[in-house]
Amino acid sequence: MEYGYIKAATAFFDIQVAGISTNVENMIRLIRQAGEQQVELLVFPELCITGYSCGDLFLSKRLLNRTLEGLKQLAAATAGSLCLVVAGAPICHNGRLYNCAVFIQNGKLRGIVPKSYIPNYKEFYEKRWFASGRQIEAETEMGVPFGTHVMMKLGSEVRVAAEICEDLWVSESPSIRHCLNGAELVVNLSASNETVSKKAYRQDLVKMQSAKCMCGYIYASSGEGESTTDLVFSGHCIIAENGSIKAECYREKEGLLTALIDVQKLQNDRMRMNSENDAVDMDAYVRVELERDSFGHLPHSVDAYPFVPADREKRENRCQEILELQANGLYERLKKTGIHKSVIGISGGLDSTLALLVTLEAYKKLGRPMTDIIAITMPGFGTSARTKTNSQRLMALSGVTARTIPIAAACRQHMQDIGHGEEVYDVTYENIQARERTQILMDVANQEGGLVIGTGDLSETALGWCTYSGDHMSMYAVNISIPKTLVKYLVSSYARMHPEFAQVLTSICETVISPELLPLGADGAISQSTEAAIGKYDLHDFILYHFVRNGFEREKIMALAQVAFPQVDCETIEKTTKTFFRRFFTQQFKRSCMPDGPKVGSVSLSPRGDWRMPSDASAEEYL
Repeated sequence: MEYGYIKAATAFFDIQVAGISTNVENMIRLIRQAGEQQVELLVFPELCITGYSCGDLFLSKRLLNRTLEGLKQLAAATAGSLCLVVAGAPICHNGRLYNCAVFIQNGKLRGIVPKSYIPNYKEFYEKRWFASGRQIEAETEMGVPFGTHVMMKLGSEVRVAAEICEDLWVSESPSIRHCLNGAELVVNLSASNETVSKKAYRQDLVKMQSAKCMCGYIYASSGEGESTTDLVFSGHCIIAENGSIKAECYREKEGLLTALIDVQKLQNDRMRMNSENDAVDMDAYVRVELERDSFGHLPHSVDAYPFVPADREKRENRCQEILELQANGLYERLKKTGIHKSVIGISGGLDSTLALLVTLEAYKKLGRPMTDIIAITMPGFGTSARTKTNSQRLMALSGVTARTIPIAAACRQHMQDIGHGEEVYDVTYENIQARERTQILMDVANQEGGLVIGTGDLSETALGWCTYSGDHMSMYAVNISIPKTLVKYLVSSYARMHPEFAQVLTSICETVISPELLPLGADGAISQSTEAAIGKYDLHDFILYHFVRNGFEREKIMALAQVAFPQVDCETIEKTTKTFFRRFFTQQFKRSCMPDGPKVGSVSLSPRGDWRMPSDASAEEYL
């Protein structure tokens, strides 16, 4: 798998009950369409060769013989194709009739999986015709493996298992066992009838099963061509991946529903969440080795901001939830330590603003006066009039104890003490200011018996864009798992919830991202831009998410970035990616001793639980 994607599809058509010739003809046409679309896994509905609603015709020798002929026709139609086709058919085995999923590839039948749970209630009377395959682990029928423990292996990395309709609706679904034993993809051939509200229930069932099993789940159900004597069928097809519906169709007449499933991501999720690794019975499974094409699939669209929901309502709800989580973390820390006062540095930038807003919410929960929050602005060589004004306005609106402590004189004295020229604008010049500010915060906290609130965010932590023992250090870091691309939305969301803050928070959101450690320009404007130095945070956060959360390789991340950011040239993407990996590896030593802070999302770099990496690991393979 070049990028780890497999293209899966469900096929739906107007099934003729007992019309095997017509059904097979339609299936062959859809198989050819799938080949034109580079589909690698194609799933048809339950008993689609005959139709699900044949009733006692299933006991007809003529029907069963024609089914075998139809399977041979389907196999012949797949000759020369590596697409794995799964079709539903009634199959006789050892004198019993089974409702089966038949795997077909490149001109041959490859394996047969019988249905485990046979319904015998209300409108479904399958036990009248079909036996349960639960006790058949792996035998042979029609020259191929037959049983519930038969699994297909596409190439070296993709394992495909099957269950049939009712198997999903029971408490002990076979798909759970399949996935524990390595299946990344589960196909379900179904003939689920339609009743009021059943569609929503079916959606939830498929979505949650894919989440529980951390798998791709391809659900193909029979359409309106089935008999309407007692039931109505809708052809509801769903393709889900680990709790997310990737594609869905309902009441369509004929065609293919396709979606890319990221098998590499599923495999990485399982390696991270290995709680059930002991619950396996590998020896019972027969894995049929199959060839597969490598198309190098990539999705047509990729979310450029994986940390930020695209939907406005969801984004607003997410922001409110995150603010509450951050505030709850600080609330608990203050309550458990018995500390009443907090000390926080306010720069007029996004991160310190968010940290202050979170602290305000924590103090509301504590029932403490806002004057217990000591907010300090510490203007230095690069502090602009805009950020200084915004910090002062923000503190005044918040009702905190506000202090202004200039750092220029102290920094000049320190430069003189260590023999550093005041006109040498290097990293020492910058870090002297950052460490002076942290020293002030720590000393005031000692004076007041308070807690220093950290302002640094997840993106800065990933890139090491912080001064060791400077802004890198605090006593509780409320923003530590908030990526830069999300910070602005959190601040904006707070402004909408508290209109009295709207004007100053909007101004802060519109200010260029800068540490303000270099002297201002001749016009008094900020001369230092973080993104000009290290690249856009949009790209860095994208890389961070897919590297840490999904475990993707550099090449795949870059390929996805080109889809997500079509306006950004490949050279910029490659340069930013190299910057990210170089800094991510060389700056681990800062993360190894980072302060406590609340985890609010699936990506966190805490060395105590989320990201454990030696500080001297080599980045060579990523560069």
